[in-house]
Amino acid sequence: MANKVKEIWASGKAVVNGWLAIPSGFSAEVMAQCGFNAVTVDMQHGVQDYQSMVQCFQAMQAHPVTPMVRVPWNEPGIIGKALDGGAMGVICPMINSRAEAEAFISYCKYPPMGARSNGPIRAAMYGEATGYQTTANDQTLCIPMIETKQAIENIESILDVPGIAGIYVGPSDLGFSYGMKPILDREEPEILKIYDKLLAETSKRNIKAGIHCGTAAYAVRAIGMGFRLVTIANDSGLMQMAAKAAVGHVRKEAGNIG
Repeated sequence: MANKVKEIWASGKAVVNGWLAIPSGFSAEVMAQCGFNAVTVDMQHGVQDYQSMVQCFQAMQAHPVTPMVRVPWNEPGIIGKALDGGAMGVICPMINSRAEAEAFISYCKYPPMGARSNGPIRAAMYGEATGYQTTANDQTLCIPMIETKQAIENIESILDVPGIAGIYVGPSDLGFSYGMKPILDREEPEILKIYDKLLAETSKRNIKAGIHCGTAAYAVRAIGMGFRLVTIANDSGLMQMAAKAAVGHVRKEAGNIG
């Protein structure tokens, strides 16, 4: 069970990540063919539930992308089920302290590293000791979201928790927590300084930093900053942008449109 995101990170390169808000296996299949290294099912703010997550993973399985999930919250039941359903990386929102990070890791890892219950119904044979159990702790990526002022204040203690493979910056909530507008592609000097701090602290510990971007241009910029996982919008956002551009072009060029 080799995790291709881990392999890309080990080579020093960046991962381009897709994001699925739409609860559709067909949508997931289309996104999985677009050149992403990983594709993440969003169970927090997307219109996804557990069943649609499984369907998305099944649809992506024929394509060379790493299936990941953003769980709704730092809670052992849904994290365990997401991993059992085939997630090879878990992004967990609102990790604000060392204790919360330690709890997250314990929910993701089998003993002795953690307290995850055995029963990987899609990831491996249910209830059987297979190769999955021997490699899951190493291959499953645990990625806490850093998206509040409190998390920034506690960042060093959070990053010192064993088992964290990367962090994932939520720019919208991060700015919101500092009294700014909740947007993705940020330009405020205060936020850019925080990004520099996060990149420096993760680099010290050989932890990779990821970020959610609203546009491809900002994703390119983020890679240049040092981020090693960049998400470009989400499936519904990309569809909306492409549709608006296409309709706008026809309305501008053709005329005689209702």
